[in-house]
Amino acid sequence: MPEPDYKIGQLIKHKLFDYRGVILKVDDSFKSTEEWYNNVAKSRPPKDKPWYTVLVHNAMHTTYVAERNLDMDDSNGEVIHPMVPIYFTTLNNGIYSKTTNWVNGEPTINPEIGLS
Repeated sequence: MPEPDYKIGQLIKHKLFDYRGVILKVDDSFKSTEEWYNNVAKSRPPKDKPWYTVLVHNAMHTTYVAERNLDMDDSNGEVIHPMVPIYFTTLNNGIYSKTTNWVNGEPTINPEIGLS
C-alpha cells in the first residue's frame, strides 16, 4: 500500500466540491462498504490508495474522501466543526495538535463528555 500524502490534523481542501476540512482519520485503503462506494463515490476513485475521514469546515458532518480528491489547504485558517475541540488543540502551520482523546492513534470520545 502507498504511504498517505496527508496526516491526522492536517488542513485539506476537496478538489471537486471545494470545501475545507481537517483530517480526522487515515485509512491505507478504502474501508467502507461496497454499497457506500457504489452510491456515493461517483468518480470511482481507487480503493487501493489512502482514504480519509474529514471534519468539514462550517458543517456538522464528516466525509470519507479518496486521496486523489484532496489538496493541501495552505490558508492556515481554523476549521469550525463541533468535533475539532474534542480531538485537536492548537493549529500551527496547517496542522492541528491532537488532544488526549486518542487511543492507539484512533479518535475516541470519553463517555463523560455526554455527546449524543
